[in-house]
Amino acid sequence: MTAIDLNADLGEGFGRWRLTDDEQLLSVVTSANVACGFHAGDPVTMRRVCELAAERGVRIGAQVAYRDLAGFGRRAMDVPPAELAAEVAYQIGALEVFARAAGTRVSYVKPHGALYNRVVHDEEQARAVVDGVLLADTSLPVLGLPGSRLLELAGKAGLPAVTEAFADRAYTDEGTLVPRGQDGAVVTDPDTVVERSVGLARLGVVTSHSGAQIDVRAQSLCLHGDTPGAVELARQVRHKLLESGVRVEAFV
Repeated sequence: MTAIDLNADLGEGFGRWRLTDDEQLLSVVTSANVACGFHAGDPVTMRRVCELAAERGVRIGAQVAYRDLAGFGRRAMDVPPAELAAEVAYQIGALEVFARAAGTRVSYVKPHGALYNRVVHDEEQARAVVDGVLLADTSLPVLGLPGSRLLELAGKAGLPAVTEAFADRAYTDEGTLVPRGQDGAVVTDPDTVVERSVGLARLGVVTSHSGAQIDVRAQSLCLHGDTPGAVELARQVRHKLLESGVRVEAFV
């Protein structure tokens, strides 16, 4: 039977502001990418999400990012490699404290936003992220886009490289994500997102922005928690996957 992990970006509030419905999404997903304070999140939020995830048996991932609270980590930045590596390790370490306090641990690492897209092609920044993960834990899996420099370098460094797909993001013909600034970059129609989820899980294919069918072989499927109706959409996706004979389970 085909199996796939469902992950979502969680803990993306700050102070009094709440962006994601963490509690409800944690009843659907199997892995939680928790913001570590650089693009979103704060200590109280990180602790709360780790406790909720541990209660539900959801795996905790460190969602590391550029230091960009104002831009939600989605602005391009040029960070020296040594600095980026240290900041990646710092974010993982911060989340690990709260994960361990909740009786679990950080199980993987996933870059966020501009950093995620940068390390698809930028070898220097990708290597810095890998170096940061190695500083924190030499066994942590790294979650990223299939064919990215990040996953290539992670594998060479002995870190498990885990491929990821997006049901609610548009793809280019090359298998990369359409930049958020372009029209149609985010897929908002629920029926389309559900259909794409099943296609990605069962067949490893998705229709690109131009209408071409491309191969996207992934072990984990991401659903963004900050889109309108995210919780209900996540429930529909999980239900349809199970109905289609796909097991939904964590990759670690």
